Amino acid sequence: MQLPQTIEARNPGMALDMDWVMSAQANTSAIERRAGSIGARRSLKKDHQAAWLLKAITMIDLTTLAGDDTPGRVRRLCAKARQPVRPDLLDALGVGPITTGAICVYHEMVPTAVEALVGSGIPVAAVSTGFPAGLSPYRLRIMEIGESVKAGAREIDIVISRRHVLTGDWQALYDEVREMRRECGDAHIKTILATGELGSLRNVARASLVCMMAGADFIKTSTGKESVNATLPVSLVMMRAIRDYFERTGIRIGYKPAGGISKAKDALVYLALLKEELGDDWLTPHLFRFGASSLLGDIERQLEHHVTGQYSALWRHAMG
Repeated sequence: MQLPQTIEARNPGMALDMDWVMSAQANTSAIERRAGSIGARRSLKKDHQAAWLLKAITMIDLTTLAGDDTPGRVRRLCAKARQPVRPDLLDALGVGPITTGAICVYHEMVPTAVEALVGSGIPVAAVSTGFPAGLSPYRLRIMEIGESVKAGAREIDIVISRRHVLTGDWQALYDEVREMRRECGDAHIKTILATGELGSLRNVARASLVCMMAGADFIKTSTGKESVNATLPVSLVMMRAIRDYFERTGIRIGYKPAGGISKAKDALVYLALLKEELGDDWLTPHLFRFGASSLLGDIERQLEHHVTGQYSALWRHAMG
């Protein structure tokens, strides 16, 4: 698997354009109508559904972010990332081996994951900067990025300071993300907006633009720890901000919905929205990821149903 930055030009960022930021608005009722229509209009069946589900697997950041994570659990997750679908199902579907997009862990587990994934081409993503709240001392948040990069993480999922968005201090948000981007070096940076805590869709739109101006390679909805995580309305707003940025700069920014996406049918709806809003160029792991863990098990169940006509228990598709 190729890293995103070896396929797409890195986002160099740009000067903060406050006129552009403040012009961003969000018509909540129209956004909710548009988001609510996508699942009703798009329906994939049989072979087409199986093909899209296989594609979804390659876009999963397979994640464990629990306080009781152990090296053994992380190794089992890495083994699942290397072989996310049972070989007999892949043979029946007529496809070769696939892998997930990445493994996402806390810094402490980065060396274990890097070792377990040697030779696979699967990158390790580390959540950083005082994840999930982002309220540890600023210097320590910056240092945490550097430590994870030195440990072998090739992608860094940072959390922004929500207070900058809630108080409208866009310059502070820009400066924060800009410094975090510099500390990442060659590692890919995903900025987590924690959209459920930003107060409004307009704030989501403006924060998305500021993070991209500051050099984010990806914008991501949530830590998965908020009371409200990824939603279709939020995704629509963030995708349109990405489209706006691309039209003005020619730089493609990736998108990652995270938290609460656990069913195969939900993954298909997100992919349909992505295709309609951003086009086929974004339907690749270097520009789209799901932040998920249980999603993979449900997708594998759906693939077995496609092959055998019968649903199986989740234990037949364990993480390790």
